[in-house]
This record gives sequence, C-alpha cells and structure tokens, in this order.
Amino acid sequence: MYEPIFALFCERVKESIRSGTFAKLTLAKTMGDTELKNVYFRLVLNEDNTFSISLTFRYKTEEIESIHSLDEALLILGSHIKNPFLTALLFTTNDDVTFKVNKKNAGSIIEQAPTFKNASPVMLEMIEKGIV
Repeated sequence: MYEPIFALFCERVKESIRSGTFAKLTLAKTMGDTELKNVYFRLVLNEDNTFSISLTFRYKTEEIESIHSLDEALLILGSHIKNPFLTALLFTTNDDVTFKVNKKNAGSIIEQAPTFKNASPVMLEMIEKGIV
C-alpha cells in the first residue's frame, strides 16, 4: 500500500516549509480523462503573520480555490491520490520530490535536482518576517 510512503512525502512537505525551501506542490497525472485536471498547493500569508494553504482545484471548465491549515490541506491531497491522481510533485530549493503510485498500489518517492532556485514568494516573505 502507498499510504506509508505518502506519509513520508507529507513530512517532506512540512519540512520544506519549516526550513524555508518550499517552492510549490502540484498533483498531476490523472487516471484516465477526468473532470479534475490539477490541484495546486500554495502558501498564503495571513494578516496575523501565520500561514495557510491555498488549494486550487483546476477542472476542465473552472477553478475552485479553498483555504486550509497545513494538516487539512495534506489530508485533502491524500484523498485525491488514486482518486484520480497518481503523482504528487513537491518542488523545493534543495530538490524536486516526486511521489508516485503504481498499478500495484505501491508508492515510491523519487528525488531529482531542484527545478527552482528560489522558494515561493510567500515562503520568502515568511522567512523575512521570521514566521519560519
């Protein structure tokens, strides 16, 4: 089962935010032709200098955005693994971390050289303000 590996992936997401290296996170590669095409996970800075997570669900005909705590957002992401997404991509300034589920329901994490040289603008602002 892929759940223990996805839990490790979620820890990598949390660590990238704690360490100030988070750039972006996306769910991609759906099973078949689905209404839901992508889910984008972004940091949002709140007025009280805390952060939330913006989840943008991109469908064929519309986008729906919702705001969540980090733990809520990761639970929601988890509910979309294999329903319909097979891949979650975490981009950090240290490395790109790809979580995949195969047809046998096994999860894997692949690390590659970083795509992004800089953390997300909100992440940089959080570092500047001493939030992380």
